[in-house]
Amino acid sequence: MFEASWFFQRLVDEWWSILDILLVALTFYWLLHLIRGTQAIQLLRGTVILALAMILAASLLPFRAFSWLVERALPALLVAIPVIFQPELRRALERLGRTGAYLTTSPRESSTAEIIDAVCTACTRLSERHHGALIVLERSTGLEEYTESGVKLDGRVTVELLLTVFFPNTALHDGAVVIRGGRVMAAACVLPLASGAISDRQMGLRHRASIGVTEETDAVAVVVSEETGTISVAHDGRMIRRLDGKRLRMTLQALYPPPAPPSFSGLVRDVRDRVGNALSNNKS
Repeated sequence: MFEASWFFQRLVDEWWSILDILLVALTFYWLLHLIRGTQAIQLLRGTVILALAMILAASLLPFRAFSWLVERALPALLVAIPVIFQPELRRALERLGRTGAYLTTSPRESSTAEIIDAVCTACTRLSERHHGALIVLERSTGLEEYTESGVKLDGRVTVELLLTVFFPNTALHDGAVVIRGGRVMAAACVLPLASGAISDRQMGLRHRASIGVTEETDAVAVVVSEETGTISVAHDGRMIRRLDGKRLRMTLQALYPPPAPPSFSGLVRDVRDRVGNALSNNKS
């Protein structure tokens, strides 16, 4: 009888441990799901890498002064996290209060080739009609804070939708369209302007906004000038101008595919190559 009760108690304890682990895993999954599509992902990745590097260096290397610095800096880093992620935490609480926000299923997304084809065709027609447009293609850095400034659409990327959005005198034509993961997430979005001065007077607010958003993120922005009909592409704070349909397609095929996450083997290969180059330089 005693052995049976002990076995039953042990089984109950095991189940509670499993539920405990699942609860922790679901909590981390929920937090990562909330900040997905925002710039907080990049900040979180950098914070984790910095914290791990500091802890490993302080624990493995015999540096007393650096260990003292890490012990004093980590509490300050924990205090700074809520300040750094304040917009994301507020957005998370707002999403938590929305009923059924996580019960909806996501519709089918377009492939990269379909997105590029739709954007190129739409921009070519808009250029011929001298209809201004600004299309931002999200890559690894999230653009959630910019989509929230516009009107949510969440529709498939089609030529007809883009032409309708940027038709003059419509409610959504003045602003940017943000495309994420094969979906037109929002239109009439407000983007940051370029930080530096632009010498070319033919560049209006659309061009300044396209350069501004690519300075702060790794997105790719396509601009159609309303005055001249010129098609331009902005990336990394720089602009490629006077593109036709063919050159626009080639540029987007080179820039738009989101960068693949670095694998462990790729990281090892990169470190090995760097070490080999450094040794060869020292020998020479």
